[in-house]
Amino acid sequence: MADKMRYLLGLDAGNTVIKAVLFDLDGNQIAMHALDGQTSVPQPGYVERDLNELWRNAHQAIRACMDKAGVDARDIVGVGCAGHGNGLYLLDKDQEPLLGIQSLDSRAARLADQLAAGDTGDQLQQMSLQKPWPSQTPTLLAWVKREAPEVYGKAATVLLCKDYITCKLTGRLVSDVSDMSGCGFLRMPDCSYDPELMRLYGLEDALGMLPELLMPSDVVGQVTEEAAALTGLCPGTPVVAGFFDVVACALGSGVVANGQASVIVGTWSINQVVSASPVAASEVFMVSGFGPGRYLNIESSATSAANLEWYVREFVERNGHHDDPFGYCNQLVAATEPASDDPMYHPFLYGARLGSEMRAGFYGLSGWHTEGHMLRALYEGVMFEHRRHIEVLVGAGVRFDDVVLSGGGARSPVWPQIFADGLGKPVTISACQETGALGAAIAAGCGAGVVASYEAGVETMTRAKKSFTPNPALRGHYDRRYQLFIELGADLRKFWSKLRDA
Repeated sequence: MADKMRYLLGLDAGNTVIKAVLFDLDGNQIAMHALDGQTSVPQPGYVERDLNELWRNAHQAIRACMDKAGVDARDIVGVGCAGHGNGLYLLDKDQEPLLGIQSLDSRAARLADQLAAGDTGDQLQQMSLQKPWPSQTPTLLAWVKREAPEVYGKAATVLLCKDYITCKLTGRLVSDVSDMSGCGFLRMPDCSYDPELMRLYGLEDALGMLPELLMPSDVVGQVTEEAAALTGLCPGTPVVAGFFDVVACALGSGVVANGQASVIVGTWSINQVVSASPVAASEVFMVSGFGPGRYLNIESSATSAANLEWYVREFVERNGHHDDPFGYCNQLVAATEPASDDPMYHPFLYGARLGSEMRAGFYGLSGWHTEGHMLRALYEGVMFEHRRHIEVLVGAGVRFDDVVLSGGGARSPVWPQIFADGLGKPVTISACQETGALGAAIAAGCGAGVVASYEAGVETMTRAKKSFTPNPALRGHYDRRYQLFIELGADLRKFWSKLRDA
């Protein structure tokens, strides 16, 4: 008799979309369902979500995925969730939602600047390997303490995005080291809570709000009867603590060994390299630890494919003439030959790593430029900001030879080649498009005892789809345009500051 099929369920909760993806133990995708949530912008700089809707979308996505797969729920041996890092998810003492802030929020920009300045900023950098920034979880919590004391007074637990879903599945309030180190709440490199670190944020009274800390593949608990009724999962199915989504995407795309690079072209520009010990350089944005001797050195900002999503939403979908709006954009870019006088684009719709005052814009437009030129400028501008992040990592001593590209931008037939040409590195695309969910499934497999290790999961469950080789003839072209991109940004910073303060 053939062995009974077993499956792993991976969840991937972004700033808006949540996906439920079922995999077999060889990493083959059996079924997937995604639901798009609503983002609330109550005032400029505020980016929030309804946590009740987050859970509703999560359990509906799981049930729809199960229905599509048509498998016996008893054959699902583990569940893992990955979620966007940072932001702030507050619950009261009854585990009811108080506030859900997404990682695109900038309300705490001024406080972040204050905390990052002087000795306090230096000490925070030394202890957590990152300085405060506007959407960082402890910075947002410190902002709530100052500006919304009535909410702070009711708060009992601080969670990250995926932790709320895990709580609703199991009834347990936990987080994992990858998410908590990625948001600056842990002393590094030992990945532990620390009262002195909390004091530096001005949150010495909030240590008790932090949830139990686990490793990503640790089993949190089992799917409850209530969650099973909503999701279609079998009661008692093990659920693991899960990952910061950038770590999950790295594993799900095949990146786990020291010196491997993962670049995620998603809402955020994620550029990360695995190492056995963290890089302590102050220039590097953050370090996420996901196990003993396992670190991702990360340079990132909200400057990636969110720019194309905005363009499509505001300018392509409105006319209703395109059944495939992203395909339409790709076709225009593919048909536009690069030229020295092409316009430039800065992808700073949601600020930038170099300053919250930075803004997006097209520059150098002429009457003969077309929509294709503008879109090519947008694709290049996103790549250039990825390149700037990567050069920060290289400057800190990080070394790598090639790049594994994932995220929504990796699905474009033209963007990966632009990355290969602009970075001057070979680029590989993972065969799995849902790398975040696959990474979460690998963690679930480790927790359930059906996958021996992260390395074994990557070896068995991931594979490459296509590779892109840099075009040497375009290297000089992209080097010149990248220098212009950097210089133009420096020249415009005074203008952007005045615009912000107007």
